[in-house]
Amino acid sequence: MVWLMRRCVSCGRYTLKHDACPYCGGPLKVPHPAKFSPDDKYARYRVTLKHVEVKEK
Repeated sequence: MVWLMRRCVSCGRYTLKHDACPYCGGPLKVPHPAKFSPDDKYARYRVTLKHVEVKEK
């Protein structure tokens, strides 16, 4: 079983819960980066999405 720590988007605290932050009830996000692979099939999509997000700001 994999135990990844999760970080609350609202308060910034870390927890092992999966559904909501036990401190404030906010949404959780996994702060760990994705595993690196030299033959990444989706790199083009991520770069395109990153440029679109920057242009929207």
